[in-house]
Amino acid sequence: MIEIKEKYDTVPLCPHCSASLSVINYQMVRALLGKRYVYFCPNCRKVLGVSHRKGFWMG
Repeated sequence: MIEIKEKYDTVPLCPHCSASLSVINYQMVRALLGKRYVYFCPNCRKVLGVSHRKGFWMG
């Protein structure tokens, strides 16, 4: 089993440029259903991930 811990004493690194990430930029992407967000590094601007927020009626 893998344990998940909330950590505030360490700063994550960008997996692309290895810069310290004290800030993560994001942009909303228009989609037919729901909202999608693209998260990216403020230094190299490479994508770190994409999320999808569902509306209350989508479950």
